[in-house]
Amino acid sequence: MTQRSDIAPETLGISLEPEGIEVEYLDERTVFYHGVPTKKEGSVVCGPGKEVHVLVTSPDEQEGVMVYVNDRRTHDDILESTGVGRVIVERGEEASLFPGVDAENHGYRTEITADPETARGRVFVFSEDERAEASYELVSPEEADDSAENDADGED
Repeated sequence: MTQRSDIAPETLGISLEPEGIEVEYLDERTVFYHGVPTKKEGSVVCGPGKEVHVLVTSPDEQEGVMVYVNDRRTHDDILESTGVGRVIVERGEEASLFPGVDAENHGYRTEITADPETARGRVFVFSEDERAEASYELVSPEEADDSAENDADGED
């Protein structure tokens, strides 16, 4: 397997839509993450074999930065041309992805932890493989409580 290195992300255009999140790469291609992200308080653990992508938006939600965590398949040149960053976190270690956003490698699982107030934007985590994709928004305890109350009331 080819050794891969950390790559700093660039600012990308984003669009938060009712159906999901669109990210425009520097090479003008786009990717669409389908579905409304599930709100999770503080952290999310992504299962074995999942590709983990973390997006942190600007306060105005018009742009953001994206990092692939432990991606060893995408060539450095591709990431650099798209503006997507990469962080390799070794087993048992933790790394800061952005201010207020950390990744920890628990062996076969990756945990992303965020403090949205410190991050100064919204924090999204996308976990996917060939069979399924999931998306999460890491929120403060107050937002998680509001989301749970709305779910109990039958509202979205």
